[in-house]
Parts: sequence; C-alpha cells; structure tokens
Amino acid sequence: MEKNLPDCPVETTLMLISDRWKVLIIRDLLGGTKRFGELKKSIGNVSQKVLTANLRSMENSGLLTRKVYPEVPPRVEYTLTETGNSLKPILDAMVAWGTEYKQKNGKNECIP
Repeated sequence: MEKNLPDCPVETTLMLISDRWKVLIIRDLLGGTKRFGELKKSIGNVSQKVLTANLRSMENSGLLTRKVYPEVPPRVEYTLTETGNSLKPILDAMVAWGTEYKQKNGKNECIP
C-alpha cells in the first residue's frame, strides 16, 4: 500500500479504482475467486498486459490477493481482500445510478 496518500478521501478512492478495468475486476471478484483466464474472458476487450498490470497494482494496493499453485501449467487465482470487498457499496451505488441514468436517457439514444 502506498504511504503517500492524498489528503482528500475522494482522491484516495479514485487513485485506487479510477481505471476502468479495476472497477470491472472488482465487479467480477465480488462473486468470488477467479482465475486469470476467467477474468480476461468476463471483462472482455482487455489485453493480457493491461489486465496483468492492473491486477499487480491492485495486489500492491491491498485490494486483492494472488495465489499461485505449483502446477504445470501454472494456476493463479485472484481473490478480493477485506479491503477490496469493502468497495461493494460503491459498486452497488454505481449500478443503481447507471440503471437510473439508462432508464431516463436510454430511450432517447436510438429513435427508430
């Protein structure tokens, strides 16, 4: 975890989850432990390099843990930590807001 955190709590939160992929990783791991391939498939259009970088960053920030099994081929699993799981209310609020926004504005996007 970084020791030099911003004074503003909102900025601290954004620093940890501001990347689009990080929020989607958290969304997927809220359902439980996942392997790298499962995350890549469920997130969609993310490169292996970018996903790996985001997972490492999140591990360093204490949002998730990485468990490597000594097998051939190697198996790696990712799980949210207690800190990572504590972001659930934030993602729930994003779901509620996004749903409401889509209901109010989605009808106007595609007029036949």
